[in-house]
Amino acid sequence: MGGCDRGIGIGAFDREMSGSLPELGVNIDHVATVRNARGGFDPDPLSAAVMVRKAGASQIVCHLREDRRHIKDQDLRLLKQWNGLPVNLEMAMTDEMATIALDVSPDLVTLVPERREERTTEGGLVLGAEMRDRIRNFLPACHQKGIRLSIFLAPVKEDVDVAISLGVDQVELHTGEYANARTPVARRMELERLKSAALRMTGSPVRIAAGHGLDLLNLPPVLEIGDLQEVNIGHSIISRGLFVGLENAVREFLAVIGERPECSGQERIR
Repeated sequence: MGGCDRGIGIGAFDREMSGSLPELGVNIDHVATVRNARGGFDPDPLSAAVMVRKAGASQIVCHLREDRRHIKDQDLRLLKQWNGLPVNLEMAMTDEMATIALDVSPDLVTLVPERREERTTEGGLVLGAEMRDRIRNFLPACHQKGIRLSIFLAPVKEDVDVAISLGVDQVELHTGEYANARTPVARRMELERLKSAALRMTGSPVRIAAGHGLDLLNLPPVLEIGDLQEVNIGHSIISRGLFVGLENAVREFLAVIGERPECSGQERIR
């Protein structure tokens, strides 16, 4: 029965039963960005989340920033109250955000670096002594609320080792340098860094995720990362959705995740 069926997306139940395919988290921040441009109610992030679920994704990702440029506090609360998909809250490790997270109780919190002047998240979290202490204090509070804790890291082996020692539930590897690499050689080097960082977590309790800057063309090689359990994608899905519809865009990404490497039809890194 050779060949590949490209017309069928893979739902969350199918991926769970397969036991080997990474789950897809869809970041809906830029639905809120468009809404905020006019200061009204449309497009509605919650309606987008319903469509994402219908298409077969596994979780909703959103980044509540200090300046509230994307989603707002009420969006987060509505997403959690809806309870249609697990919510992955990206946030800075600040007292304000910690209080919100422990009050709303998303399914997963991902700690990310944040600067007001940046357009998007730049690089991974810096695990200095103060940040390590803050994570150590925040982690048990999260677990008491049933919240899993993830940290967003550059693929640096030393940082991964620190994350494992802290006892976090997940590490999301920052794929931005890979996605932005200008040459095949540079991209191959960045992919190897990602694979090496993931290898440090193999056999540990830490779940491996990846995200940032991924699209239909550069995603397939990332899926080759050992023990990868989750990819989180936002901008490229929302952008693609403008032309093909949000549900179709999500299904296109799920189809790439579900394809065998030899059937991906994507240009591979050589």
